[in-house]
Amino acid sequence: MSQIKIPVLDLKPQYESIKADIQAAINRVLESGQFIMGPDVKLFEQEVAAYLGVKHAIGVNSGTDALVIGLRALGIGEGDEVITTPFSFFATAESISNVGAIPVFADVDLRSYNIDPEAIKAKITPRTKAIMPVHLYGQPAAMGQIMDIAQENGLKVIEDCAQSFGARYWGSCSSCQGLCQENTRTAISGKHTGTIGNVGAFSFFPSKNLGAYGDGGLVTTDDDQVAKVAWMLRVHGAKKKYHNELLGYNSRLDTLQAAILRVKLQHIDTWNQARRKVARTYNEGLRGIPGIILPELTDGHVFHQYTIRITNGKRDRVQQLLASHGIGTMLYYPVPQDQLPVYKGQYTPAPVSNRLSEQVLSLAIWPELEPAVIEQVVQALKQVLEYV
Repeated sequence: MSQIKIPVLDLKPQYESIKADIQAAINRVLESGQFIMGPDVKLFEQEVAAYLGVKHAIGVNSGTDALVIGLRALGIGEGDEVITTPFSFFATAESISNVGAIPVFADVDLRSYNIDPEAIKAKITPRTKAIMPVHLYGQPAAMGQIMDIAQENGLKVIEDCAQSFGARYWGSCSSCQGLCQENTRTAISGKHTGTIGNVGAFSFFPSKNLGAYGDGGLVTTDDDQVAKVAWMLRVHGAKKKYHNELLGYNSRLDTLQAAILRVKLQHIDTWNQARRKVARTYNEGLRGIPGIILPELTDGHVFHQYTIRITNGKRDRVQQLLASHGIGTMLYYPVPQDQLPVYKGQYTPAPVSNRLSEQVLSLAIWPELEPAVIEQVVQALKQVLEYV
């Protein structure tokens, strides 16, 4: 097999473009000697809250911790049911299970890959306490409908925004189709993901649209009490040092990572626009090719991944052949969460998620990806599809 010449992600061009500012930020922290909860953490929290348009932003040490802390801050715990999508990275369901709650999986919409609001309705029971939508691949879920459902049933909403930093919900999407109530759509239209539900949870894993140079995460909320609990939980459950009131975590965002994220936050809109341009170029090059389904370029989508569907049943073979041409790809995700070994036998497979897990293939995408490189990927994919 040929060596991969075009990886699915290359972080070097971005670093080179901001290298001087990154080095200055790192040096500032090193010279200060304040590596834990230093000034850059608070400054980043203030700046990211202002960018997102949310009252509170609490830095934590990973996106997974953001989900766990967010759930606990909402009072979700032992025996509570949380409805979520089966088609996501395991951290989504894992966080629910790790607070003692029960993940309940509602299938996804075939066009958007996000949780289907109609499927949510069918899963609500007296034990349901929350809904956890995931804005998969950077496309906002149908938040208008989801918020309507939550309000009608007295449920909390925690948004998994690990893949959607900078995305905005514009009141319509393929899975909503204008079905949510007009007042809800108007109230939340234009809002960033992570600011619509009761809590937002973000990841700053290096591959994310806004990525650190290590792990990092963020909890967002407009609720003062939720924010207070989240702040306590990230530092061992204490408002005051050595006066622990809750069983919490050691989940602080490192000062170095906060300083790096402050630099990168200034560029996020430009980078997200560049991702949309890459996706548009792919769509133009791949349009009309039999055997593949392209992602929709919906308003607000920030394309953390550019994911197509291979519909001829030979997705794995296509991936192998692309690799032989030096083209890197990834499968997000080959096994739905509800069918992972940890939950073996507990859930009936969700048909749409199962179908997607057998078809999806993510192609190379990063903001600086050049048109000539995109064309190489397009031509290689065309050639492979003709062969299989």
